[in-house]
Amino acid sequence: MYSSDIVPGLLQTEGYATAVLESVAWLRDLPDDIPEAVAARLARARVLREGDHRFVMLLEEDVLRHQMGNAETMAGQLGHLLSVMSLPSVSLGVIPSKGQRSIWTLETFNVYDDEQVNVELLTASVTVTAPGEVRDYLKLFAELQKRAVYGAQARSLIAAAIEALG
Repeated sequence: MYSSDIVPGLLQTEGYATAVLESVAWLRDLPDDIPEAVAARLARARVLREGDHRFVMLLEEDVLRHQMGNAETMAGQLGHLLSVMSLPSVSLGVIPSKGQRSIWTLETFNVYDDEQVNVELLTASVTVTAPGEVRDYLKLFAELQKRAVYGAQARSLIAAAIEALG
């Protein structure tokens, strides 16, 4: 998973997920079923702890700084990222915002295998299956992985974002 804008759903806390869903509900004139949608999102996150799955997630550092909800909600979300990083099924990398970049931030996308990529847009989710396009996303993801920091360096960026909440 690569995200340039928000914490991916599988990693969201209740408060953060509520803030995210509330932020789009008004745009789409959705029914007020946010509590149910949040519960479903949190239930899906069990895959991080169950089964034999492996998740490689890359976040742009800006995701840590873009405050969804109030400061307490965001601090809780960032703290949750710190705890999720310790799960054996999760590899979480943060792509630092400082320094020269040869790749601009892109839309959020999920690579499922070498045959399918899901791209998240404002109003739709696009499934990419054309072999050449999937290869491009795989190549891009591999390059982004090289640019990301992990472990103590990623925890340091997350801790700095918590501290900046004041």
